[in-house]
Amino acid sequence: MSAPGAALLTRQPLAGGGKSLVMQLLLAVVSSGYGVGAALGWGSEEIADFMGDFGLSAAGLLAAVSCFTYARAIDSRERPAWLLFAFSSLMGGFGNAVWGWHEVILGEAVPKPSIADFAFLCFAPPAIVGLLVLAKRPVTRAGWVCLGLDSWLIGGSLLTLSWSLALAHAARTAQTGAPGSVPRAALSLAYPLLDIALVSMVLVLHFRRSETNRSAVNTAIAALSLTVLSDALFTSPLLSAEYQSGQLLDAGWFAGSLLLAYAPWGAHRTHPGPDAADRARAAERPHSRPITGSLPALTPYLAAAVCTLGILYNVVDGRKVDRVVVFTGCTVVLALVIRQGIMLLDNIALTQELAQKENHFRSLVQGSSDVIMIAAPTGTLRYVSPAAAGVYGREAEELVGTELATLIHPEDLGRVVHEVRRFLAAPPAEEPTTRIECRFKSGDGEWLNVESTVNRHQGGLILNSRDVTERVRLQAQLQHSAEHDPLTDLPNRALFTRRVRQALTGRRAGDHSTAVLFIDLDGFKAVNDTIGHQAGDELLIEAARRLQDSVRAGDTAARLGGDEFAALILGDGSRDRSAREYQVHEIADRLRTTLSQPYRISGSEVRVAASIGVAFADPGITPSDLMRNADLAMYRAKAGGKDRVEMYAPQMQAEVVRRAELAGRLRTALHEGEFALLHQPVVSLATGEISAVVAQARWRSAQGILFTPAEFLRVAEYSEGGHPGHPALPDASRAAELGRWLLEEAVGQAAERHRAGHDVPVAVRMTAQRLLDRSMPLGSVEALLTRNGLPSGGLVLELAVSDPRVPFDDLERRLAALRRLGVLIALDGFGSGYAAISALRRLPVDMLKLDRGLVEGVVESPRLHKITAGLLRIANDLGMQSVAEGVDLPEQVMALRAMGCSHGQGMAFSGPLDEYRLRRALVRGTFPVPGGAAQPALAGGSPGGSMAIHRGSHNETPVPPA
Repeated sequence: MSAPGAALLTRQPLAGGGKSLVMQLLLAVVSSGYGVGAALGWGSEEIADFMGDFGLSAAGLLAAVSCFTYARAIDSRERPAWLLFAFSSLMGGFGNAVWGWHEVILGEAVPKPSIADFAFLCFAPPAIVGLLVLAKRPVTRAGWVCLGLDSWLIGGSLLTLSWSLALAHAARTAQTGAPGSVPRAALSLAYPLLDIALVSMVLVLHFRRSETNRSAVNTAIAALSLTVLSDALFTSPLLSAEYQSGQLLDAGWFAGSLLLAYAPWGAHRTHPGPDAADRARAAERPHSRPITGSLPALTPYLAAAVCTLGILYNVVDGRKVDRVVVFTGCTVVLALVIRQGIMLLDNIALTQELAQKENHFRSLVQGSSDVIMIAAPTGTLRYVSPAAAGVYGREAEELVGTELATLIHPEDLGRVVHEVRRFLAAPPAEEPTTRIECRFKSGDGEWLNVESTVNRHQGGLILNSRDVTERVRLQAQLQHSAEHDPLTDLPNRALFTRRVRQALTGRRAGDHSTAVLFIDLDGFKAVNDTIGHQAGDELLIEAARRLQDSVRAGDTAARLGGDEFAALILGDGSRDRSAREYQVHEIADRLRTTLSQPYRISGSEVRVAASIGVAFADPGITPSDLMRNADLAMYRAKAGGKDRVEMYAPQMQAEVVRRAELAGRLRTALHEGEFALLHQPVVSLATGEISAVVAQARWRSAQGILFTPAEFLRVAEYSEGGHPGHPALPDASRAAELGRWLLEEAVGQAAERHRAGHDVPVAVRMTAQRLLDRSMPLGSVEALLTRNGLPSGGLVLELAVSDPRVPFDDLERRLAALRRLGVLIALDGFGSGYAAISALRRLPVDMLKLDRGLVEGVVESPRLHKITAGLLRIANDLGMQSVAEGVDLPEQVMALRAMGCSHGQGMAFSGPLDEYRLRRALVRGTFPVPGGAAQPALAGGSPGGSMAIHRGSHNETPVPPA
């Protein structure tokens, strides 16, 4: 329960208690005033008669109305009892009203017997039944028998004593008296007998009362007890003959009626029910009350003693023992014997049950794998179960008498003491148990991780403990595995991110010299592909060791995944930003040098380089932003030539945002149809005739601007006529969609030109990965040619092979199938990268397309001139056509033609043309050739304008298999 809730509950009874105190004071004043008036005789005999009759009647009617009203207000099993109490009070008030009618109104003595006597006799039975209703009902049949026996033991003993003292004399008077004395004697006997029965029920109810609304029930019992006491005094021989209305005896009846009227309301409002605080206080009280708890057990013996006293009184007085006393005494003794027999059988059954439960719990405790310990309030162990030998390695007898604090690890003792004190101070009803985990000393001196469930026990503690050392170790291992890389055992991305967050938000929050380094191993994929993944793993382990040895003790080195590592360099509080940047740059450069040293893997020397990006913790930066900045700097280092260190600059993020916006615009452009198809002519360097056209995509923005491939293909996994290896589009499916659109548009427009009489093949660039992509249907190119009706030789695929992992067997089969349909194959980017020799050895190629990098410096660089001439000689020797890309100057045209290059593509002839200008150029048929038309210097190529392929020549010069 919360503290405000507990305070609220403790204030509520105070408010009700104030009203109850007023009612109690008013009750005391009225009762005292009535008693004082009765003691003084009320000043006159008439007032005394009035107050003694009608005053008691008014009090009885008040009690009847109060009990009846309360009975209608409640809805429980108590309602019949309070209705019976109301009827009983009504009978008492009615009897007193009859007495007042005779004594006050008529001025005559009350006849005996009269209606008033009948009403008074009706007072006790309803009260007795009401008390039975309020009594706690026995559960078993033996309980009901014991309830009846207890009632008779009390009633019989009181009857024996009353008969010996007074009732026997009244009975003899009735037998020997004058006529008419018998009814009066019977009436005089009826009053005490009913009172005895009522007293018996009051006593029985006191020991068996229900827990519901106990305060109201106790007050009602007190009111009935006061009424019975007054009745007993009234029927005694000393007062019955001299009684007159208005005497002091009436004050007892008056107070009893008022107390019964007060019982349901005042007591109920004061204590509406047990709240949490009451339950907690009750739980803190001792459960055994020797005196009050033994009174129910002593009741039969007390009743027998009272009965014996009645008999002894007759014997000592020298009177003959009355037959009623003998009969009643015998029945009381018989009831006592029967009850004792029942109790003996119950005790035997309880003893056997207790022994069984004791054996059961002893077996549970001794056989339990948990250690059960009982500690005294002083902290000394008073009991330890035998399981301690197996769990702690110490015998239970050795631990008994030991201070619990000496067995707990000193580092855990303060926390354990604090938790125990807090637990003992909490209310038991709110927190019956608690759990403590600490380290416990074992018999061999080691510390075991122990989890204990703690309960209260007679001011001390019961501890149910179990060894959880293996669980704690497993949790630590799982935690370590969740936070560390399984290969290198360095912190993983999650732990590294948490360390960065701690560095930015802890006591170093104001230190902006903290830096994050992102490291990527350049050339690692080549190691994996050439000497295997096992060697790659060994390289990563060695790189992680070098990185861990290179950082300071307080810094963090981590592996983020693959060949990416990171380092957190904590700041030194320096406010000189330039000096700190220089220092961190030196650390990063040392790391780069260390990681770039040769690795000895499986007896071979392997080399990789390291590209490192550095970012500093600027004010207000978040951990994710800091790590993103270091990542951007690392990619800038890779793009700038690799094996270098790059510091983060804000414009890097601006470039990323720009490219992300461009990628989004590209995705929209694909769906909105904003791409246009242009064609650049491929011209014969000998005659200037158009031999083919190369399809190129252009992006027409909403403002009508055409963006070139250099402007939008940087973000696509596609390049037409440019260098391979551009950064990939975030959504590679968009690049594939763009490639499919380009192929379909190029074939469709080429077919239309063929039908218009322009029999010029169209060249479309396609990467080897795209041609083998499983998401692309196997016969999609063939189906496209058939659907558009493009004849054989009308399509040229410019194949770009830039990845050594391409399966050449599959690629060779795919290209052979396309060539059988008349599709020409051109090897794009010849002279650069991986495609130069490997692809030429394996693949069926019809023509070679020189890389732009060879053409740009062919005039200025003699060395490049010789390389280009050699490559062209290889092409001519293999009987292949050669196409130079990027021929923009007349000098390049003449130099390439002199070296034997057959065709060229570039601004020296024409730029990309739309369909209208292209058809005009096709009608014209030729472009002026710088230096005039000339024959090729070397044989092998077709001197004419068409790109006819001499497959026979290719077949006559076989390429040896790889």
